[in-house]
Amino acid sequence: MPDGFRPRLLLTAFCGLLSIAAAAGGEEPPAITEETPYVQSGMVVVETMLEMAGVRASDFVMDLGSGDGRIVIEAARRYGARGLGVDYDPRLVKLATENAARAGVSDHVSFVEQDIFKTDLGAASVVTMYLLPEYNLALRPRLLALKAGTRIVSHDWGFGDWRADAETTVPVPDKPVEVKKSSTIRLYIVPAKVEGAWRSRLSPGARDARFELRQKFQEVSGTAVIGGRSLPIERALLRGEFLSFRVQDGKRTLRFNGYVSSGRITGQLGIGDRSYRWRALRADSQAQG
Repeated sequence: MPDGFRPRLLLTAFCGLLSIAAAAGGEEPPAITEETPYVQSGMVVVETMLEMAGVRASDFVMDLGSGDGRIVIEAARRYGARGLGVDYDPRLVKLATENAARAGVSDHVSFVEQDIFKTDLGAASVVTMYLLPEYNLALRPRLLALKAGTRIVSHDWGFGDWRADAETTVPVPDKPVEVKKSSTIRLYIVPAKVEGAWRSRLSPGARDARFELRQKFQEVSGTAVIGGRSLPIERALLRGEFLSFRVQDGKRTLRFNGYVSSGRITGQLGIGDRSYRWRALRADSQAQG
């Protein structure tokens, strides 16, 4: 265990929730009192969370409900990442700041006393959390609004019907809560927004094509209209900014893949052993396809 991370149980608010009623559609959140426990994530959990997120030196890690600071401190110490921890308890913010100094990473991380629902998350490439499920759901719209490809890692709780991109369970023999002595870590990658109509011109032959995409989080379905025929989109995969799918056009399988950015998809169209440049634009775009 890194120096400065001594076991302790501090009674404090689990996280700042002053704005949660609006974020949760008007429902009243559970009462937060001084008796609400702060529960640490064990170091095996911290290490697993950072590994699942694929943290690297170029990342900015934000930990919501940062406690003693161990997640962002470990991200800086192990990977050279920069980070910010947000907590509602000034005692924990002070403790985390002291732990960062002891770990020698004060130049990479900082901690603020703030309501997580008022925190600007826009700078984050990785967001970590160990919050109660109702708080995760209240945060979900803001997380989905982050830049496509942002990685969200949650300890024990998910985000309702938003399916995790990856999930693992690790044994935690000294876990202070729950009967089962294990933790489930879930990785979510913020998906690009692709729902709607897209137009394209396909090589070879410069055929016009139109794609009607439906989206639920990272799950994509829809139809392609090629040569006047409506064909189902199959085997769609959306992972952050990357989108791939297939269309069966008669005896030919058309394999599309590309990156979504600023109202366009740029990538490749594979037909047999041949590959062609492919671009699709939103149907309401004025640019040429």
